[in-house]
Amino acid sequence: MVNSQLLLVAGTHGNEINAPLLFKQWRENPDLINKSNLKIIQAIGNPLALQQCKRYIDRDLNRSFLPDLINSSSHSFYEAQRAKELIIEYGPDGINPCKIAIDLHTTTAAMGSSLVIYGRRPADLALASLMQFRLGIPVYLHEDDSSEKGFLVESWPCGLVVEIGPVAQSLIHQNIIDKYKIILEACFNELSKVLSDKIHYPKDLIVYSHMGSIDFPRDLEGNITSSIHPDLLGNDWQIIDNNSPLFVDSSQKIMRFDKSFYNLEEDLYALFINEAAYVEKRIAMSITKREKISIKKSWQNDLHALLN
Repeated sequence: MVNSQLLLVAGTHGNEINAPLLFKQWRENPDLINKSNLKIIQAIGNPLALQQCKRYIDRDLNRSFLPDLINSSSHSFYEAQRAKELIIEYGPDGINPCKIAIDLHTTTAAMGSSLVIYGRRPADLALASLMQFRLGIPVYLHEDDSSEKGFLVESWPCGLVVEIGPVAQSLIHQNIIDKYKIILEACFNELSKVLSDKIHYPKDLIVYSHMGSIDFPRDLEGNITSSIHPDLLGNDWQIIDNNSPLFVDSSQKIMRFDKSFYNLEEDLYALFINEAAYVEKRIAMSITKREKISIKKSWQNDLHALLN
């Protein structure tokens, strides 16, 4: 057994219950998922929120891994304390140190199975490229958004988020659990190949780079006045053209997409369309552009070094 510890986190949001159920099934049946030659640690991100089947107690745990928040002695947020506990226990210098973190999520949006990475850390890009090469899975690259920070996986040298949907919050769905199994086995297999120096990297990684987010139309009191247009619903990962319908109100007035705002010639794509959890964040959808990134040998070396 190679002493490489990979942290898997489920229940970062307490109303996303399929990954925690997978952990339970896995504990009851250790052969449920082939771990290859990796040492895997499972952790429930937000156990109190999971117990209450709500997204969070005081604030979003997946926005709480901020140094100022974690290190403050004056806060009373449960999630800030929980973030600190996870880092102390499983951080790269923790009691049970891990260098790679995989955070398992679900979404109410029609995202299918996808990966999310934050910024352009070399090891993240290398791992995402292996997963995409193996499974054909799309990758959302979230960066340059000052309003959205403090993500869990950013506290580990390498980390990515698995997003699967659509599924309603607090709903068990066996197909979602089965998809987790496929993705995790592929991840473990690829990392095992990295360890044994038998890995083959693709030349490129295709990502959908974050360009900004669009909120719902609201009145002066902040109430939503329009819904996502039916033509857009369920069309995540699809090109959104200039003048495409975005929202429609009760009088059938349509608000359309203004591509000129982004000052780009490239095609743009909408993701996380109508994600229920993002309403409070004033996000109706995120706008991205498709980008091809060439994989560098130094990035491969970075990922290999984390496993040794």
